[in-house]
Amino acid sequence: MSLDQEVDALRKVPLFSNIEPARLKLMAFASERLVFKEGERLFEQGDPGDAAYIILEGSADVLVKSDGHEIRVATLKNNEIVGEIAILCDVPRTASVAAAEKLVTLKLTKDLFLRMAREFPDMALEIMRVLAHRLEQSTGSLRRVQQELDNLKKEA
Repeated sequence: MSLDQEVDALRKVPLFSNIEPARLKLMAFASERLVFKEGERLFEQGDPGDAAYIILEGSADVLVKSDGHEIRVATLKNNEIVGEIAILCDVPRTASVAAAEKLVTLKLTKDLFLRMAREFPDMALEIMRVLAHRLEQSTGSLRRVQQELDNLKKEA
């Protein structure tokens, strides 16, 4: 994939859609292109948050450990970003991410990601929207699980 193709891919990511092409080119140039095989891990739950990843090709599963098992809580596809929560909150990774198939990503270091967020208020606002949407989805999932547990208790 050429630098121009990476810039086009970045433009399709909502976080970066309003950033001018010259800056996207700089971001693509400063990013590392990585290829993962099916099943290969981008990072593990609990790891330090050192980078975010933009999915250029393929898909990845978001996995959370619970009672000694891993549960797939989401599948990410082209033009989605993963790993930004640990960077923004300076906390360990909240989930593991594994390639569901051959996966091509751009790795954005913590420093580059934070610099872009500071320089582009539109990007910072979009980050808040994405995080708020994920929080809403997580809350809804937790509510459904709680209802299922309550129903099981009533049946028992």
